[in-house]
Amino acid sequence: MLAKLRSMAVLGIDAFEITIESDLTEMIPSFTIVGLPDGAVRESKERVLSAIKNCGYEFPLGKITINMAPADMKKEGSAFDLPIAIGILMTSGQVSIKSIDQYTIIGELSLDGTVKKVKGALSMAIRAREMGIKKMLVPRENAMEASVADGVDIYPVDNLSDAISFLDNTGSLEPFKTDLNAIFSQSRDYTIDYKDVKGQEHIKRALLVAAAGSHNILMLGPPGSGKTMLARRLPTILPDLTLDEALETTKIHSVAGLLDKNTPLLATRPFRSPHHTISDAGLTGGGSYPRPGEVSLSHHGVLFLDELPEFNKNVLENLRQPLEDGKVTISRAAMSLSYPARFMLAVALNPCPCGYYTDPRHECTCKQEQVQKYMSRISGPLLDRIDIHVEVPALTYDELAQRVPGRDSLSMRSEVMKARSVQIDRYKNDKKTYCNAHMESRHVRKYCELDEASKALLKTAIDKLGLSARAYDRILKVSRTIADLEGSEHIAGKHIGEAIQYRSLDRKLWNGGLKN
Repeated sequence: MLAKLRSMAVLGIDAFEITIESDLTEMIPSFTIVGLPDGAVRESKERVLSAIKNCGYEFPLGKITINMAPADMKKEGSAFDLPIAIGILMTSGQVSIKSIDQYTIIGELSLDGTVKKVKGALSMAIRAREMGIKKMLVPRENAMEASVADGVDIYPVDNLSDAISFLDNTGSLEPFKTDLNAIFSQSRDYTIDYKDVKGQEHIKRALLVAAAGSHNILMLGPPGSGKTMLARRLPTILPDLTLDEALETTKIHSVAGLLDKNTPLLATRPFRSPHHTISDAGLTGGGSYPRPGEVSLSHHGVLFLDELPEFNKNVLENLRQPLEDGKVTISRAAMSLSYPARFMLAVALNPCPCGYYTDPRHECTCKQEQVQKYMSRISGPLLDRIDIHVEVPALTYDELAQRVPGRDSLSMRSEVMKARSVQIDRYKNDKKTYCNAHMESRHVRKYCELDEASKALLKTAIDKLGLSARAYDRILKVSRTIADLEGSEHIAGKHIGEAIQYRSLDRKLWNGGLKN
């Protein structure tokens, strides 16, 4: 007897349908799974056997063959346990389910038959909706996450017996319902705010400009000057996520297995801050079975790299592709897949190994060669891709003791929103560009025209600082953002001047070392 069931697998952040065929033949007992299964899928034989017996059913004697189609796509993970077990019970005649083709079924089984959480349930539910499948059986822990895909009835199951009794109409389950708009609106609050930051108003201004145009930013300063505190609050002044952005971001976290069962939708922009010991695959994604890295988990949010020179240089160089393309492409012998990675990069670093090279109140203990070697760990091409460089000075006692709160995130965000609305209108006919940081050369030529005085100022800066062509474009893009913040249609000399001030390392760094 043959049984066919529908299930789902994930490739990248998107799902595709898997047909699970179960066949039972009266031969010497054996259990074979074919269709390019990985280790976790092959091990499902033991989980399924124990789950069937411990739920009061008989495991059939004979040759059991499980085929997972399409056979040329590698299958990984434990989400196929539940449909495999149901298929075996159907082929052995222990259960009869006439409407099985109406359902997509996912779930991992424990030895006692309990259905456990799987990764990528949201992507699977969205794919089921796209295919016109209206019903889906999922582990209870995945129910809230999967129900975000409006249009599919999500039935949560606790164990194999519940699933069988529901499918053969001897039991009942109610579809899980979620108020998507309520979750989206209630989860938008941030617990931190820029009003907590004392002083550093000029750094807040630089962060405001960065957020308004989605520009990458670098902060250079001694330990304790507030670089990390400032960076962590950057998402609080970015525009709210749209529903489409939230769904795409949530899919990535779902595939990575990072979604909390009580947080079905990420409504705030992600902030990721990996340790400097992170590997290439950890940052950009990869592995023998590719998984999204930190750059993809930061999609539509902020990736913060603290103590930038401490990161492995090869790891940092891998950032260049996602910074330029907004995605990461991972190639293997059998497949090639892409993860989205459109994020704001914020980095912080000390000016030298001891950290006090630029601090007038502390003596630097580093030799000039050490300072140069330390700073040379950051390549010129990577620096060129960071639009804004600012120095963060140590706070004085008066600044630390002040009782008047600094500028808050809400007022800063309102300015950012106004500037972003100008940019959205400007690029409304371009699907790939929605903010100034992502302008291409044709956009720079069209929207960043300068008057003669501004050209002269920029020419002087380029000649004295020896800026690259990419840095020249960065200055123009930042100038365009500053003009948008002021509601100016044209870029003026003061906008160019402020943008040049945001190239701090270009004034200090040349040929791999700091100059006095």
